[in-house]
Amino acid sequence: MSTPAHNYTEDSIKSLDWREHIRLRPGMYIGKLGDGSQPEDGIYVLLKEVVDNCIDEHVMGYGKIIEIEISEDNLCSIRDYGRGIPLGKLMECAAQINTGAKYDSEVFKRSVGLNGVGIKAVNALSDFFKIQAIREKQTRCIEFSRGQVVQDMAKPQPSDEENGTRIAFRPDPESFSAKVKFNLDFIREMLRYYAWLNPGLTLKLNGESFKSKEGLRDLIAAKLTESPQYPVIHLDGKDIEVAFTHGSGYGEEFYTFVNGQHTTQGGTHLAAFREAVVQECREFFKKQFEPSDVRTGIIAAVSVKVQEPVFESQTKTKLGSTHMEPNGRNLRTHIINTVVKELDNFLHKHGDVAKSLQEKILANEKERKEISGIQKAARENARKAKVHNKKLRDCRIHLDTKDKRRDESTIFITEGDSASGSITKSRDVETQAVFSLRGKPLNCFGLTRKVVYENEEFYLLANALQIDENIEDLRFNKIVLATDADVDGMHIRLLMITFFLQFFPELAHIPNVREGHLYILQTPLFRVRNKRETFYCYSDEERQRAIHRCGKNAEITRFKGLGEISPDEFKHFIGPKMRLEPVILPEHKNIKELLSYYMGKNTPERQADIIQNLRIEKELEFNEELEELAEAA
Repeated sequence: MSTPAHNYTEDSIKSLDWREHIRLRPGMYIGKLGDGSQPEDGIYVLLKEVVDNCIDEHVMGYGKIIEIEISEDNLCSIRDYGRGIPLGKLMECAAQINTGAKYDSEVFKRSVGLNGVGIKAVNALSDFFKIQAIREKQTRCIEFSRGQVVQDMAKPQPSDEENGTRIAFRPDPESFSAKVKFNLDFIREMLRYYAWLNPGLTLKLNGESFKSKEGLRDLIAAKLTESPQYPVIHLDGKDIEVAFTHGSGYGEEFYTFVNGQHTTQGGTHLAAFREAVVQECREFFKKQFEPSDVRTGIIAAVSVKVQEPVFESQTKTKLGSTHMEPNGRNLRTHIINTVVKELDNFLHKHGDVAKSLQEKILANEKERKEISGIQKAARENARKAKVHNKKLRDCRIHLDTKDKRRDESTIFITEGDSASGSITKSRDVETQAVFSLRGKPLNCFGLTRKVVYENEEFYLLANALQIDENIEDLRFNKIVLATDADVDGMHIRLLMITFFLQFFPELAHIPNVREGHLYILQTPLFRVRNKRETFYCYSDEERQRAIHRCGKNAEITRFKGLGEISPDEFKHFIGPKMRLEPVILPEHKNIKELLSYYMGKNTPERQADIIQNLRIEKELEFNEELEELAEAA
């Protein structure tokens, strides 16, 4: 048997310069590209890379104002009033990989950007990039396009401006999208965090100012959507600042930062803080509380300063540092010891706050004990009836495995035999599981957590997800609600979202704060085909385009339910190109108020909203019928 030739020769080995590498593999440097419609899209990472440098100057004691201007054509200009980049090294800082001042720990002791890549990535991924340094009455400026020098002011020129650095860039449509566009609301939220983390700093966006006096205390106050159980506890130790209180909800809400970088996925510092709070509450109140009793309902912000932090990716969303710092300090141990010491001092000085904290922990403990008997009975019933196996068609890979595909682990929650049957037959049995609901689930709004264990459907679901005892044991990376697009399907979807938000809010996504696990499966509404091509359309706009491409003999099918889609077709919709819409919990929204509006008793406001939306829906359906009649004619 002959071996196929793969033409693996010396010519197969290629060396790319820094510009080519960044443009060829941008995801290594800025995460996903995107068009600017999501807060995690790459254009905001570009902006952060520049602003982070300005923040570092402020932290080192230079510059109290950062000015940002963003025009309609995506041109960004960022000006700080720090020391200014040394003029003779301007080219190296803008266009030589692994070059920067942050390798010198005496110059930037608590910096986020340590690898000298950030500004170069902005340069390479911009069709216009201009960097200017002003230093001691001299200035130098260099202009680039996609990393290539366009114009270089070789010799510094006199300047009357204050010291500092000005960078202007426009994201390259070739790298991102022709429709790429900055959303100023996302940037405003980014600047609020910068202000909360840097009291005394003023950031301006197109003239709008962002600043904070109380730092993390202001952050917690802004995030609270109800009266807290007790006044915010604010602790400030060496290189660590903490603020927290408790609300009445079931989840844990954390905002964590390293050297001013918002680590939305947490990491070493978050784990250490969570451990420290439990340790101190046990010691102070002299009782071995369960960790969940201490932390349920907590809302906390944790900010640490670290020498040479280790992040798990270039986008710096998770701290991986577990090592000794250059100063000989173990980061985890330092955080735990500092939080325990400062919290102990605070609770001894503020007896009223200590009492309220204890009451909250005891209330959590009481509820947990009340449901423990119900939980045990539910487990026994599930074991005897073996209903669990009938409702769950499991997969082989879960989050608790070490398999490379563990992040692909997905469970589809669907209703009805036909829908669950289609998904079951077309799924990837390695990574995709199916849980089948029986009819419409209970509306659990306003109920306590007991319902998770008293209601067989909810208990079996929580048990399948492995979150009946601890949400950190979640077995699947994606929980996908797969319901029909009709009224009943929408109602089931809403009931399931209510269940998750009521009892497991950590599973939802919050922009700029955390990546969640809860999604809605988007399935096509129409199939348009002729003898040569088939198009699956998720909107009326896509349907119109497909009809235009297929011509007058197009065959149009409207899918009214998941059961109408054959297993062979379903493979297209739950494969690698699966369309998922994250369930997003807006910041500054009270979950109770949100669920009360949609799932509580009918109110005049909700009735008016429903009537208005029904009218719009009827108009759309009428227009659609007219279009179909016109096409037939």
